[in-house]
Formats: sequence, C-alpha cells, structure tokens
Amino acid sequence: MSEDNTAEFIEAQASSLALPGQTLPDKLYIIPIHNRPFFPAQVLPVIVNEEHWAETLELVSNTDHHSLALFYVDQPVTDPRHFDTASLPEHGTLVRIHHASRGDGKLQFVAQGLNRVRIRGWLKRHRPPYLAEVEYPQNADDSRDEVKAYGMALINAIKELLPLNPLYSEELKNYLNRFSPNQPSPLTDFAAALTTAAPKDLQEVLDTVPILQRMEKVLPMLRKEVEVARLQSELSAEVNRKIGDHQREFFLKEQLKIIQQELGITKDDRSADADEFRARLQGRTLPAQAQKRIDEELAKLAILETGSPEYAVTRNYLDWASSVPWGLLGADKLDLGHARQVLDSQHAGLDDVKSRILEFLAVGAFKGEIAGSIVLLVGPPGVGKTSIGKSIAESLGRPFYRFSVGGMRDEAEIKGHRRTYIGAMPGKLVQALKDVEVMNPVIMLDEIDKMGSSFQGDPASALLETLDPEQNAEFLDHYLDLRLDLSKVLFVCTANTLDSIPGPLLDRMEVIRLSGYITEEKLAIAKRHLWPKQLEKAGVPKNRLAISDAALRLVIEGYAREAGVRQLEKQLGKLVRKVVVKLLEDPQAKIKIAPKDLESYLGMPHFRTEQVLSGIGVITGLAWTSMGGATLPIEATRIHTLNRGFKLTGQLGEVMKESAEIAYSYISSHLKTFKGDPTFFDQAFVHLHVPDGATPKDGPSAGVTMASALLSLARNQAPKKGVAMTGELSLTGQVMPIGGVREKVIAARRQKIHELILPEANRGDFTELPEYLKEGLTVHFAKRFADVAKVLFP
Repeated sequence: MSEDNTAEFIEAQASSLALPGQTLPDKLYIIPIHNRPFFPAQVLPVIVNEEHWAETLELVSNTDHHSLALFYVDQPVTDPRHFDTASLPEHGTLVRIHHASRGDGKLQFVAQGLNRVRIRGWLKRHRPPYLAEVEYPQNADDSRDEVKAYGMALINAIKELLPLNPLYSEELKNYLNRFSPNQPSPLTDFAAALTTAAPKDLQEVLDTVPILQRMEKVLPMLRKEVEVARLQSELSAEVNRKIGDHQREFFLKEQLKIIQQELGITKDDRSADADEFRARLQGRTLPAQAQKRIDEELAKLAILETGSPEYAVTRNYLDWASSVPWGLLGADKLDLGHARQVLDSQHAGLDDVKSRILEFLAVGAFKGEIAGSIVLLVGPPGVGKTSIGKSIAESLGRPFYRFSVGGMRDEAEIKGHRRTYIGAMPGKLVQALKDVEVMNPVIMLDEIDKMGSSFQGDPASALLETLDPEQNAEFLDHYLDLRLDLSKVLFVCTANTLDSIPGPLLDRMEVIRLSGYITEEKLAIAKRHLWPKQLEKAGVPKNRLAISDAALRLVIEGYAREAGVRQLEKQLGKLVRKVVVKLLEDPQAKIKIAPKDLESYLGMPHFRTEQVLSGIGVITGLAWTSMGGATLPIEATRIHTLNRGFKLTGQLGEVMKESAEIAYSYISSHLKTFKGDPTFFDQAFVHLHVPDGATPKDGPSAGVTMASALLSLARNQAPKKGVAMTGELSLTGQVMPIGGVREKVIAARRQKIHELILPEANRGDFTELPEYLKEGLTVHFAKRFADVAKVLFP
C-alpha cells in the first residue's frame, strides 16, 4: 500500500459509511479469517498478515466504498497461494475498513459489519488478491408477531447479561449508535456476536437468512451465555467473600492477641514456646550438663526476635532437646514363661535360637535389668531375623524401633549433623528415643552387613561408640551436643553374612546364628503362620479354601527350596490369588488344593529332585552360602596321557583354587599310601571341574572333597555312594575345621544324603545341633585324610 493511499485510507471516517438503502458493491475483494465468523452488527479490529494481504487492502483503499468481504475458515491460511477457495462457507460479511495501520509484519484495521454477502462467481480465485462477484441475500418479512416476540426475548436476555460483565455494555453502545433496537435482523446478529458459542455454530447463524429461523437458533445460545455469565459471577463473588473473611479473621486475631497481651491474659510466641519446652522437661531427670545447656538456650530464646533465623534454629534445638525422654525407663516384663510363649507362638523351629534368647533374658531377670546388650542375628534372607527382634521386644514389654542401615553412607545418620548446617537434624538414635518416649527400648539395626562408606564418612565406624557397652553410656549426638545414656537400650542387629562387617564392630556384638529351615519346619511355619496370613489378606474364609499337607510339602520342595520362607510365602499368595478367581466365578464352591493341582496354578516346579552324581572321580561336597547351605558336586577326569598337567574350571575364587592345588599335590605325593598307581599323575593330564559355573564359589572347605575326587580317579574306583563331605585339607593331610556345619547338614538332608564326613574338630558343632537334624544321619569324623579314604574306599 503506497504512503499517499495509506494516509488517505487512515483518514476515512464513519461519515462516508454505506447506509441502509445505499447501493452495495457487486464486486468485492475477499479475505478469509479463522478465529470466528464476523457478523453484520459488529465493529471490531481485525489483524492480518501484511505479506499476504497488503496488496488486497491497497486495492480496497483505491475503491470508492472502501469495503471488502470477510469469510470464516476452520484453519488459519498459512499460504494463500495454495488456499482452496472452494472451502469458503456460503455466507460472509460485507465490512467497511477504518483506521488501517501496519507494524511488525501485520496489518490492522477496524472492520464495520454492514451486510451478509454471498459469492455469485469468481473473478480471481487462485492467488491473492481474491476478487469475486457477490450478491446480498434479503431477509423475509420481519413484521410478524413471532418475530416481535423473539425480539423481546433477545432484548430481555441482553438486559440480563449487562450487569454481569461491563464489556457487554460497551458493545451495546456501539450497536445502538448504528441500529434501532426494533430492527430484528441486526438485533439477532448482535445477540449471536455476544455469545462465546463455537465458530461452527456461529457460522450456521450467519448462513441462516430467514429471520425467524435465525432467531430460533440464537435465543438458546444467548440464554446459555446468560447462565454461564451468572455462574461465573457467583463464583467470583464467592472467592471474594472468602478472601474478605480470611482478611477480617486475620485482623481480628491480631487485635485479640494485642488486647490479651495488654491485659496479661496470654503470652507472646516466645513465652509460649519456652513454657511448652519447660513443661515437657517436668518429671524428667536431666544430667547437670544437659540442664545447664538447655537453660542457656531458653535464656537465648527469650531475647531473640521471633522473625530472626537464629530464633528458628534455637527453637528447633530446644524442641529436640526437650523431646528426649531423659531418665524415663519402661518397666521390663522379666517373665521367662511369657517370653517362651511369645517366641513359640510367633516362630516355628529355631529351638536353639529361642533357647539362646531365653538364656539371655534369664540373665537379665536374675540381675533385675537387661542393659548393655548388643545381639547380632545372622542368617540367610527370610528366616525371620527381623520378626525375632520384634518378638524380643514384645516378650520384654518394651517399645520397638527399627531402622535399616543397609546402604547408609553418611555417619550423620547415626550421630547427627552439626547445628551450623542448614537443615541439620539429630541422628536416628535420638529420633528413635523421641518416638518411643523411654530410654530403654529395643532398637533394631537392620542389614548391618550392607553399610557403605563415602566421602561423607564411615557409618560403621560411627556405630562403634553406639554399640560398645563401655562407651554408649556417654553417647554424644553432634546436633544436641549432649551426652545421652544408651546403656539401657537393647540393640538387636541383623545381617546375612559376617564377612562384610568390620572386625572392631563385630567384636562388640553377641552373635546368634539362624540357619535355614528344613522341610518339616517350613511345613509347620506354612500351616501355622503363612497360609492363614494369606487367607486373611485375600479375605477368604477358611472353610472355602484349604490345602493338603502333601501339596504344601510339594510347594516347599518344588517351588521354594531356599533357606528362608519368603519365597514360600510368595508362592502361597500366588496360589490364593489363582483360586480366588475360581471362587468368584462359583460363589458356592469350596476348594481343597491337592498336589496334582499345583502345576495348573504355579506352573512347572522350579526345582527337581536332584540325582546325586556318582561314579569314578565324582564326589559330593557340602558348601555354605549367604543364602544357606548347598551341595557341591566335584568331578575329576583324565583327559590324556601325553604329558603331566592339571586343569581347574568352575567360577572359583583364589582360596578354592589354592585348595585344589593342595589337594592335587597331596594326592600326587601319597598315591602309594592310598593304594593308587604311583605313576598315574606322571603322565596324566587331569581336569577338575566344579559344576554350576554361573555361581561364584570360594572357601577352603572343599579341599577334602577335591582330594577324594582325585584319589577316586587315580584308583580308578568309584567312591561309596550316598556320602557327602566337607573339610579343609592341609598339605600334610590334616583335616582342618570349617564353619556353617548346621547349614551344610540341612543341605545334605534336603538332598536325601544320610552319611556325612566332617572334620574331627567340628564334632562339638555337630553335637550341639537339634536332635531332629541329627536323626538318621551317619557321621564320620576325620582327623587326617586317611580317615576319609577308609570311608570312601572300604
């Protein structure tokens, strides 16, 4: 658009408008708009892209009527050169242009709607500027009574809208400046333009030329707009009322607080806080040092401003210091009968562990108090270490607090942060004392073998002071910076293995070992505890679902053969869930699970009855793992006689490799003693293999087993069947003691092996085992390897 034409165009005034009855142009330039349809009764600014529509507006400015047609389209026209003009709706609006201006790549003008317009034919349609021949549809007779009635209804609805939103008043003024309220066609178009109806619905109104039909469409739209505006007004009023109520309440509270302070009825925040902390300390026996420190902090609190950061720090400190149950001790139930009843009701098996705990409680009962004791429960996962800790607390009548130290890397978790740090807090032990409200609870430190260390400190070292009976009477928390007496606390720690616990920490604890369960114990646990628990969890009555002992035994041996009972509990839960589906389908059904049903519910068994390997050079060993005991078959074979050699396979650690080398050296040098061919190893290349190569194995207790496999190979004689063994072998043939006797005996029983060879030095460990574990076993105790050979090769 040229500068002269633009100036002329901008100066165009409303005095030159096309008035009713004035000749309307029969050719118009067309611009598509996409926000919503433009109505003849509207006067609104319109913004278009300068790049696409500048030429169109320049040509319009050169016309006498300064008018163009606006047509609504669904999507914005991004590239008019590829716009399909056939997609334009039937009707658009003739508008006159006022006050055109440009800026930032946009053209803005005020469009004054004049009349409906319909395209009769195209003069230019493939690229802007679009030019078309147009015609103007005429309204039918609008003097009928129905039209007048609708007009009155529209005017009444517009009157209802006016008080609800001031914008409606401005639009009404613009309308009344141009039209009489008695003209039904512009009135209907104006009413439609006031609504926020969908563009598609508004275009339908624009396309409806007969006035009565148009009014029938617009009146419901306007009524809906009135309802929405009224609801919005009510919501705004409600929000304003609530805000006003809150402000009024706040001011009244502040006034009341000041009046009460003037009259001495209440105290300010500082006095109230100080009084609360003093009230907490009433009846508690504080050490002199702690009393002095707390008094100093209370004095500081009295002079600090409540809004200062130091006030918050001091208040938080006093909150914690006054929450510690200084000198409060709970009364112990030192009744061995009650303790025995609690342990028996909550745990099947574990007789040696129960008796050890009862001995520990008996000493406390004899002395009159249980103090300064740190118990460490060691055993595979799922054998009930955590629940035994809870049972100890229940049998003593003490509160129980448990937290896991597994993966803990920050010593501040134990001993607290310094007060100078932002977000500082006391350690877990102070938090525990606050929660239990006595100084002699049972505190369980779970997974103590899985603590880590990092640049933030070594929590295992931080526990040394906590768990040392000689030091924990003076335990110092970094946050409180006060001495706490933890000597009355009964600490119960749990671990899966002792290997990763630092020696100094282990030295402070009394170790109680929990081994895995045999099938009979698991059966009792499942019947007494696990199965009823799963039925209760699923809400199934006992009379509608039962499981036979044979099915339980098959679940234990085929699906859950690990040392603990956690996997067994999962399998029983799976069984119950599967059966509940059937119970829902048949509400009257009563189901009893038999062994033959298990495969349909649980799939194929994970474990099969393993056949104990036998033959020349094959020996069954016994191994200990953190998951319990296991059998360990060891195989030896001669590959060829071309040269002397020894090959070792299986995922073996350094200690086990050394055991194999010792076994090879010992058997090679003593073949004549054990009636083997003295020259056998001179030409033989021997391969020794420990199966299950995916599982890491390490430890010295396979030395005797490896030597026996090599001797069987050299004698070319199969060893006695059904014998398993364990023991460390020295280079001089001594059979050295090993650990984990209970776990290894359980592993042998699980594999139906009833003849064992154990080191003589472990005779005492075997004697201490419960009778039900020793029953039916034939055990040979060996001092030297010769004792082993006598059993294997009688």
